[in-house]
Amino acid sequence: MFGGGQVKYDRALTVFSPEGRLFQVEYALEAVRRGTLAVAVKSKEGVCLAAQIKIPSNLMDADSIDKLFQVDEHIGVAISGLHADSRMLINYARVQAQSFRLTYDEPVRLNMLVKTLADIKQQYTQFGGIRPFGCALFFIAIDAGGTQIYTTSPSGIYRAFKSYALGSGESTAREYLTQNYKEGLTFDEVVKLTLNTLKESIDEEATKENIRVAYVKSEDNTFHMCSKEEVEKFLLEL
Repeated sequence: MFGGGQVKYDRALTVFSPEGRLFQVEYALEAVRRGTLAVAVKSKEGVCLAAQIKIPSNLMDADSIDKLFQVDEHIGVAISGLHADSRMLINYARVQAQSFRLTYDEPVRLNMLVKTLADIKQQYTQFGGIRPFGCALFFIAIDAGGTQIYTTSPSGIYRAFKSYALGSGESTAREYLTQNYKEGLTFDEVVKLTLNTLKESIDEEATKENIRVAYVKSEDNTFHMCSKEEVEKFLLEL
């Protein structure tokens, strides 16, 4: 009955293995782990998000590779995994954020937005004829609840963090954060810890060409995507 090992149980999303595993969901999680690294750190003064990009060919325009996106005035997101899947979810998140503003005349809380996206992801793990989203979304924001970092998993799980790392090299980055994160960081310290974590966890030199940085400061609650010149300045300060 249980012969053939894993092969019998990874052909359909809705079939559990004898160990209670959904292999299609695990494959989606593996796609996330193979994505480029993203790191986020927060304090009361702000929250910073940095991500590595991979340039697969010298013929490709590096500026066309998107890793960080703005969702609303106060919300940004990094992606890990399949870009096409991520793009669909980000577009949905943008619509939901604007709909909330039109309905309630105030910015959406990040935990509400993330829960909505996680619910959709979970639905795509329980019906036949579809597959899970092969991506994780890594959100930062400042809303009525303060500075926020949230992640969503292909399985539909969502979590809040003080600092976190996601993607290839995440184990090294999380260990570095565990050892170096502390409460009460200034905004400059938040940026430095974010970039140092990324720098120590990737297998190439961090430069303005392969690093993307964004942040939200508590003084204006506005998502800001850094230019290459700003990224270079931050890296030189390290």
